[in-house]
Amino acid sequence: MTELPHSVARELIHTRQVTTCGYLRADDLWDIEGELVDTKTYPFTNPDGRHREPGQSVHHMRVRLTLDDRMTVREAVAAMTETPFPECPAAEPPLAALVGASCSAGWRKAVEEAMGDVRGCTHVRELLYAIATVAFQTIMPYRNMQKRREGVPVYAQDKPGPHMGQCLAWDFDGSLIARRFPQFVGWRK
Repeated sequence: MTELPHSVARELIHTRQVTTCGYLRADDLWDIEGELVDTKTYPFTNPDGRHREPGQSVHHMRVRLTLDDRMTVREAVAAMTETPFPECPAAEPPLAALVGASCSAGWRKAVEEAMGDVRGCTHVRELLYAIATVAFQTIMPYRNMQKRREGVPVYAQDKPGPHMGQCLAWDFDGSLIARRFPQFVGWRK
């Protein structure tokens, strides 16, 4: 593992905290929630005259997607607790257009079609991209763990898992695939 190299002396000016969590619901659906909070270390007044003290939220936005096991959006809601402008919350309703979309392949395109450009909010879109990753990290590993407990094979022996071939570590020509799934070495999609 590597660490960032030390930097020169510096002063913190802006912090963006993004938190995303995955929950299994009692009805066997999934809630994937994201929260974005921006703060500054100095007082300022925005162009609309709204004053902010150091540490006070400039943006505070939350998004929740309810998904099924196939990563299909069943419900999509947002809450903008703190925004720099009074117009911002009007970007919440377009989120509903994501119902029925797949939170896996084609997700970014679905988000852009539903709420790209002036139809939505840049910050909510950023949360939606992060939420998709957390959905993948939440749903598939949990269901795979359940399969292992039941003695059911997690992956088909003739077809790679959806994460394979998607990054350097999972390269079909790399050492991880050779070590764990040799039948897929050299696989081409």
